[in-house]
Amino acid sequence: MRKPILFLLVLFVSLTLVACAAPEPTKAPTVAPPAAPKPTDLPKATDAPKPTVAAPAPTTAPPADAPKRGGKLTMAVWQSPTTLNPLLGTQTVMNEVLIYVLDGMLRDQPDGSRAPNLAKEIPTAQNGGVSADGKTITYKLKEGVLWSDGTPFTCEDVKFTWQARMTPGVGVASTAGFSDVETVECPSPTTVIVKYKNFYAGYLNLFGVIIPKSAGDPKNIKNWEYNRKPVGTGPFKVQEWVADSHITLVRNENYRDAKAGQPYLDQIVIRIVPNVDVGLQLLASGEIDMLWSITLDTTPQLDKMPGVKYSAPPRDGGERIFLNMAENKDPADPTKPHLILGEVKVRQALALAINKQRIIDQLLFGKVAPLPGELNNGYFACTDIKPVPYDVAQAKKLLDEAGWVVGADGIRVSKGAKYAPDGTRLRLKYSTTSGNKLREDAQTLVMQDFKAVGVEAYVENAPSSVVIGTWDANSPRRRGNFDLVQYSTSVDSLEPIGGLINTFATSSLPSEKNKGGQNVSRFSDPKVDELLKQAQTEPDSAKRKTMYCQVAQIVHNAHPAIYLYQAGNAYAYRDRLQGWIASGNNSMGWNAQNWWLK
Repeated sequence: MRKPILFLLVLFVSLTLVACAAPEPTKAPTVAPPAAPKPTDLPKATDAPKPTVAAPAPTTAPPADAPKRGGKLTMAVWQSPTTLNPLLGTQTVMNEVLIYVLDGMLRDQPDGSRAPNLAKEIPTAQNGGVSADGKTITYKLKEGVLWSDGTPFTCEDVKFTWQARMTPGVGVASTAGFSDVETVECPSPTTVIVKYKNFYAGYLNLFGVIIPKSAGDPKNIKNWEYNRKPVGTGPFKVQEWVADSHITLVRNENYRDAKAGQPYLDQIVIRIVPNVDVGLQLLASGEIDMLWSITLDTTPQLDKMPGVKYSAPPRDGGERIFLNMAENKDPADPTKPHLILGEVKVRQALALAINKQRIIDQLLFGKVAPLPGELNNGYFACTDIKPVPYDVAQAKKLLDEAGWVVGADGIRVSKGAKYAPDGTRLRLKYSTTSGNKLREDAQTLVMQDFKAVGVEAYVENAPSSVVIGTWDANSPRRRGNFDLVQYSTSVDSLEPIGGLINTFATSSLPSEKNKGGQNVSRFSDPKVDELLKQAQTEPDSAKRKTMYCQVAQIVHNAHPAIYLYQAGNAYAYRDRLQGWIASGNNSMGWNAQNWWLK
């Protein structure tokens, strides 16, 4: 969860939050994305290749490897979505469901490039899609595209998506980037003109998902029928959603490539299982065809399953522990520091106390690397920022300096601490998503490391729908009622501005007036705010990289999060599935229109 590695969002903006099937497990090719383009040097648009199926002569059998139409694929996810409205939710599992149903203007490809999706081409200065000052972006939409209910997709739907995101007080997940849009104009049904107040560096990240104008009144967005049964332009549509049981998707007969026979599958059933272990059992027994987002600690089990393959493509981001810098209270007041974690020396000590390599070696078989910070991949990677080392002696020294002395039972208590009254026990609530064995095992190792320096932590886990939930659902992460919360997220390596704003800008602090705020650590730094403001309007990608790395260094020094290890999720599938390509830049179902069963 990018992001939570969170990715159809911001992925839709950012974050967020996944090699053709081969005889042996393979990885998607690692291709470093090019420098984020200026308005005048964007790459030429090319449509992603689509499989073609030649109609066989009446007396000729089709080729053995030709896609076959029909059949049902069953996959399992181990989280339960709280909504299927991308304007409200941020769960990675929501994105996984919606990738089959909804589309955006452009689509991220496995090699790190972008390709047109609902747009005919990527806007560039050369094709007239980007104005000389970079403030006006013109999209030409593909003609004849229909929503799954049969109504035409037009510019008015794009305009509505922006308007709905910008409706105040309704709890949308993010307005990053969209708040920089001045107007969206529709000179024709297939022409969209987006005018920005200033040049916005992440303009290609916006409109990663489009919803229809018919969805409802944005002021009543929480009560939309759309939230449970969205209408989309993707290859499948939602037939039914039974909470905590399954979501059934069926072929969208109005899909724009339906004449070419796509999608090939009749149906996809997404089973919601309580944890990864149940998913592995179902995969081994043949009851499911795919298992979503499993960690590399499961690969020895997968290797022993006949007919099962897996792929682990490179990804942005990774696992981290967010530290609550504000008071632990519902709702938190970001102006009041956390009694323990408000002190930077304590946060730094916790980061130094954790033996990240032990977690990687014992739980992940040494297959990933420690995570240095937010920007760890692609052109914008800040290579000068290194992972926080494991240094018990330095951790103890910092805790001593911060006024936390070792008590009779080995757990520290405050004596002259900056915020905590004398005698306060250094005890912290540690939460993550229940049912994720890797995270739960990592918690055990982390708590052992904390205890070795005199810090007591206790577990209070909850389902993803709670941990990564919304303000109105009383998610402790949003409300600020937590000390430590662990999950995986990322910012978009192609253009990280949206993800950095969501995670670290003061404007993204969650509150009653900003329910969609994702700055859950309650980090606030005027210099970071100013750098992000400048970066948004800087067309020179090299200068933006300098600004982003300055932000990353400030965050690194302030320790609002403890970075554990780089993303290393695997996607497992039975070998009867054909046409799937693993992508570290998108959700598992990104090319589901090409899937077929042999």
